Amino acid sequence: MVVPSVFAAFDEDGDGKVSVSELRRCVEATLGEDVSEEEAASVLAAADADGDGLLNQEEFSRLAAGGAQEEDDADVKRRCLREAFGMYASSSAEDTATMITPASLRRTLSRLGSHELGVEECRAMICRFDLDGDGKLSFDEFRVMMMT
Repeated sequence: MVVPSVFAAFDEDGDGKVSVSELRRCVEATLGEDVSEEEAASVLAAADADGDGLLNQEEFSRLAAGGAQEEDDADVKRRCLREAFGMYASSSAEDTATMITPASLRRTLSRLGSHELGVEECRAMICRFDLDGDGKLSFDEFRVMMMT
């Protein structure tokens, strides 16, 4: 169960529910990264058990605890991971599969405001989770990285 003060921090207007915009603002403030309206809506929809478009404290607690609330929760998580992977990945003529390359990672991080990283630094980041040693991250390697 999430501590009530954590829920209260997300519930900025004090109405007992967390909206998409409240979720988005708090995630951005906490992680320091921009979160799109669509991303926040997708996360909220996955946890919104009563379908009212808002998270009550119980739904929020389940989301924060990472607990499964529906049979297809694994599918929702996989779809969200696929969307996140797609933000960073690129496909080129020489690759038959979409992969995260040092260049595509650098390009995406630059779009997100992290201009200081060079290709070599991105290569080093990828290397930590590059299980097959090809210098790129496949979706499965990305999934392992995100679940760690």
